[in-house]
Amino acid sequence: MTQRQRAARRTGESAPLRRARAARRRRQRRRTMLAVLASALVVLIALGAWALIHRGGAPLFDRYPMRYEAEIRQAAAEFSLDPAYVASVALAESSFDAEAVSSVGAIGLMQIMPSTGEWIAGKLDEAFDAQRLYEPSVNLRYGCWYLRFLLDRYDGDMRTASTAYHQGQGRVDEWLQDPEYSEDGKTLSVISSSVTDTYVNRIMENYAHYQELY
Repeated sequence: MTQRQRAARRTGESAPLRRARAARRRRQRRRTMLAVLASALVVLIALGAWALIHRGGAPLFDRYPMRYEAEIRQAAAEFSLDPAYVASVALAESSFDAEAVSSVGAIGLMQIMPSTGEWIAGKLDEAFDAQRLYEPSVNLRYGCWYLRFLLDRYDGDMRTASTAYHQGQGRVDEWLQDPEYSEDGKTLSVISSSVTDTYVNRIMENYAHYQELY
């Protein structure tokens, strides 16, 4: 006879009562184990989220800021664009500096040349004022119109459209006619300019991250 059985006999516990008490203890142990597992799962999820946000040692939101989010979403929706792509171009072009002016005179978030802005305004049947390119909503709207135009022109291929945004349509059209740069005459398999290649790769990397944020 075990010590527990001898103790049960001394206290006068019946067998059913002992079994019921043992069952309660087992249920309590299971509840305790489940609580521990649930706590561990919460910690693992939190660690995973922290790792996602802090990739490469710097917070994801620091390296891929969500600036002008409302304006980006509005302009992207007007021209049926993915806002993550628009944000990717804005980050590559100006690092979200609405006052940025390049060495060749491109202005604002999407680095619109005044001549290009005037052409886009004409397509939209709007009056043009170059100073308004400093306004985020106007600059993003013109940039989105141009991205939509380029995507439609190049069969929706983001890399080719992004190349044209940086190099211009004329240069891209020349490359598309060269088998060294294009296998199908519609999309670029090789970008001749190393500067533009780096720029396009940066946009694609930005896009991979902004898809998680938008």
